[in-house]
Amino acid sequence: MFIRMPRLLAGALLFLLFAASLPGWAQSTADQVAGKSGDLAEGKRLFRVNCAGCHKWHGGGGGGYGGDALSLRKTKLDRAEIIETVSCGRPGTGMPYHRRDAYADGTCYGLHEKDVVGNGMVLAANNFLRPPEIAAIADYVLAEVKGHGEPNYQECLAFFGPGSRVCDIYAPGDAAKKTAP
Repeated sequence: MFIRMPRLLAGALLFLLFAASLPGWAQSTADQVAGKSGDLAEGKRLFRVNCAGCHKWHGGGGGGYGGDALSLRKTKLDRAEIIETVSCGRPGTGMPYHRRDAYADGTCYGLHEKDVVGNGMVLAANNFLRPPEIAAIADYVLAEVKGHGEPNYQECLAFFGPGSRVCDIYAPGDAAKKTAP
């Protein structure tokens, strides 16, 4: 009995140490849903998969699937408005909605599925997102994209990683030659 107890305590301690090292473990679900996770890496990953196709890696917008995406670098939207736009899309534009039940209950612009879905008024995204994921994207846009002016070499490297050839067009002077293999 006395020999097993230290092993159980050691196992429990190891489990707690492992669990505490996981991102967001110590945060409440309410904090995560409210977007207080502070995990910009997850927001960046989600932006890359769900937003960069239209808004480009730098958020500057331009031509893409669905038309000309607006610049998130120049947006005047606040956090709540970004969350609403990602959740509900923008009816009558190429901006799709990313929340699966966006038009189920009229919370998006007071519209219901019968009003918008299937008539081309609003597009469904290829990938639906949960509210904490949408909040992470909004936090990433606010911290790393909005108000950042023209994209530059350092931002490109931060997005794609060191040595990315995609960033050569932003390299100052002879820096493009330095990143070549």
